[in-house]
Amino acid sequence: MVTCSATRPNAQSLRIYRAIADPTRRAILDRLRSGPVPVNTIAEGFRQSRPAVSRHLRVLRSARLVAVRSHGRERHYYLDPAPLKSVAEWLEEYRVFWQTNLTALKAHLENESEPQA
Repeated sequence: MVTCSATRPNAQSLRIYRAIADPTRRAILDRLRSGPVPVNTIAEGFRQSRPAVSRHLRVLRSARLVAVRSHGRERHYYLDPAPLKSVAEWLEEYRVFWQTNLTALKAHLENESEPQA
């Protein structure tokens, strides 16, 4: 039997989950995987207004998933994937759970389909 640790999420965990729940913010994170990007370049990739993209970046910064560095007059955002480790660990518990249950289901169905002697 697989058990999942049911710990109460802390404020930082809640910020991370809230941040990655939005598809626009996930797209921003995907864009930043290739390296730091100026905020204007990020905004160009979306149909939303620049202020709307800035609000998304603010949420991502609050979750500590992105950081910003100034390069002259430009602000470059870059990905900080470390906080996602806790999400990956949490999801891994569910992957193990489903893998175990699907394996058991497969074995059950295979046994059921065998001819009875």
